Amino acid sequence: MIHYKAAYLKEFMPDAAPPAPTTRVFDTVSAVAPEASAHEAHSVAPTAATSASAAPSPDAAPLDPAIIRPSVLRLRPYVPGKPIEEVKRELGLPPDFPIEKLASNENVLGPSPRAVEAMQSALQDVWLYPDDDCFALKNALAAHWSVSSEHLLIGNGSDEILHFLGLALLDRERGDEAIIGDPSFVQYKSAAMLADCPFHLVPLTPDMRHDLPAMRERVNERTRLLFIANPNNPTGTVVTRREFEALLRDLPPHVVVVLDQAYYEYVESDESPEGLNSVRDGHNVIVLHTFSKAYALAGLRVGYCIARPELTSYLSQVRGPFNVNTLAQAAAIASLSDPAQIERARAMNAAGKRQLEAALAAMQLRWVPSEANFLLVDCGREARFVAAQLMKRGVIVRVGFGLETWLRVTVGTQAMNERFITSLREILQAAA
Repeated sequence: MIHYKAAYLKEFMPDAAPPAPTTRVFDTVSAVAPEASAHEAHSVAPTAATSASAAPSPDAAPLDPAIIRPSVLRLRPYVPGKPIEEVKRELGLPPDFPIEKLASNENVLGPSPRAVEAMQSALQDVWLYPDDDCFALKNALAAHWSVSSEHLLIGNGSDEILHFLGLALLDRERGDEAIIGDPSFVQYKSAAMLADCPFHLVPLTPDMRHDLPAMRERVNERTRLLFIANPNNPTGTVVTRREFEALLRDLPPHVVVVLDQAYYEYVESDESPEGLNSVRDGHNVIVLHTFSKAYALAGLRVGYCIARPELTSYLSQVRGPFNVNTLAQAAAIASLSDPAQIERARAMNAAGKRQLEAALAAMQLRWVPSEANFLLVDCGREARFVAAQLMKRGVIVRVGFGLETWLRVTVGTQAMNERFITSLREILQAAA
């Protein structure tokens, strides 16, 4: 196996090149200054179908940006992996052209049959508002994790819980700050930016893991949130139980640790921390989980957090009504009753990682050993070019993350993985 070496840190993480300072601090202005604004990056020309009806009146005054909160003007919309149909439209592909979407870390096996059946049964009730408190789902999760329902808060995906965290815990007037690994899940930054609060980006270690001692060094009297994705996205790496427990012992009580375990079900390492134990021990830890990954309910948007009841109570105060729909609640409850769903996902993922790693080693490419359902791969050349060529061959992957030659690929079925491998090999050979 070819590991990420410290010698490449300067090349692929230029912000981390100087040994000091260890971190980058961003206020909500400078955080996006090097890049295009949200409008510049994501403005879309009107189509023929919409331009006539959507065009403003010639007499209408232009919208004054001053009416928008400055922190919103500085935000950049989240850009997800391209949907299959969008790729077909962009490339002019026929409707029956096969596309492999390996960009968003979905479970390609699909949901549990029990979840599908539960959704079909619940369809007749969609004329009613959903259960606002997610009573049945909370009770199912409470039994699953052996906690009380007061320990739980359900969200429209765990992304919504991140939004709640910013609303409830970050205050610009108070001078609050957040600490985030870099690179990591971009929505952590968004939570801080929407609250108009500064955040510190702490580079990962040379082996692409969260540097918990360096993150601890950045903690000050203004720190409110410290985000740890475990496994981390986009690297798939985990911190150890010993590292995590040492961090918790050393943190002041005004800091809340957000342990994002979106890929928890895929972890094979015995050394990865169990966030629930920290909650039970009374620490200020909020553990995030989702049904979007191993449970394969990404299209329904249902996630949750486990935390001290005092914390979930405060987060509930910023939750909007009826935030989790009826079908999502029904499918999530049914999924919890089917342990075979997770067993299938884990087995396919383990086999798929072995398949991909063997092929990458044969191509003499580097990758980051992963505890999730994706691999971060150094393709040895500009990753956006490689991704564009893969897309033309019907394979969608993800690039970015501040790593110019790296792409992230979701572990798929054997056939999906082979199509990615074959396409990547052809592209690299043609570019050699």
